[in-house]
Amino acid sequence: MTEEFGLIEPEEGEGEGFGDEWEEIDVSDTEADRIARKRDREFNEFRKRLKDADQFKVEQSVFDDATFAAIYKLVQDGHVEAFGGPISTGKEANVYEALGEDGDIAVKIYRINASDFQHMRDYLDGDPRFEGIGNDKSKIVLAWTRKEFANLERARSAGVRVPKPIAVERNVLVMELVGLVEERARRLAEVNVENPQTAYEVVREYMRRLYNAGLVHGDLSEYNLIIHDGELVVIDLGQAVTVHHRNADEFLRRDCRNVANFFTRQGLETSPDDLYEYVTGGESA
Repeated sequence: MTEEFGLIEPEEGEGEGFGDEWEEIDVSDTEADRIARKRDREFNEFRKRLKDADQFKVEQSVFDDATFAAIYKLVQDGHVEAFGGPISTGKEANVYEALGEDGDIAVKIYRINASDFQHMRDYLDGDPRFEGIGNDKSKIVLAWTRKEFANLERARSAGVRVPKPIAVERNVLVMELVGLVEERARRLAEVNVENPQTAYEVVREYMRRLYNAGLVHGDLSEYNLIIHDGELVVIDLGQAVTVHHRNADEFLRRDCRNVANFFTRQGLETSPDDLYEYVTGGESA
């Protein structure tokens, strides 16, 4: 029943028995910070070229030297070969099309100065990976970027179709570009869902796999699910929290309401409570 949307399988040996052990996420200075402090001739020339590029001119006031240094390091490491235009612009981050070693990629750049600090704090506080992170705004944004990378890796290992994470440097995340810009993937909210039953089964299974992997998306709706080449892809995992977060159950119930309400409007008989029970395996918080 799920072939239409290409339900993927967890990686071998993954998807079960993990959720209580968490990767260490380091938000100390990176090579990019050292490059920004040193400001050698090559970096200064690179920064000038990037600032002069049409797609970055509007960002000169919000991209600090360390952000340019992060991009410089990703270029040096071979993850980014050339930049295209912006795919999306938001209050917290811009996403750009770029060329990587194996083809088209997406580069997501979080703004240090413009990001919603308190919004990020609400999702980071209570996450065992970020205990004692403090109130330094720069470190909060760096933690958020690394958190998104780690969440994508964990989701992918659990068999959830998400953009493949490629690299992270400071406040810059490189990942798979799902759909070319001129043939962009469409959000579930933008399409006529011809087989809502199949789509619902795939979404709820991905929600359960995330939960079994110790994660709750925290902002899941028809706007964070996209369709491309017959696949349903879950996006925007920056805010995803661990099941140990003090608000994890509240976030999960909100996700269930959003998803169930959308598919109810598509004509399915479902409810947030039914979806919650499926995702958690009948556990009650």
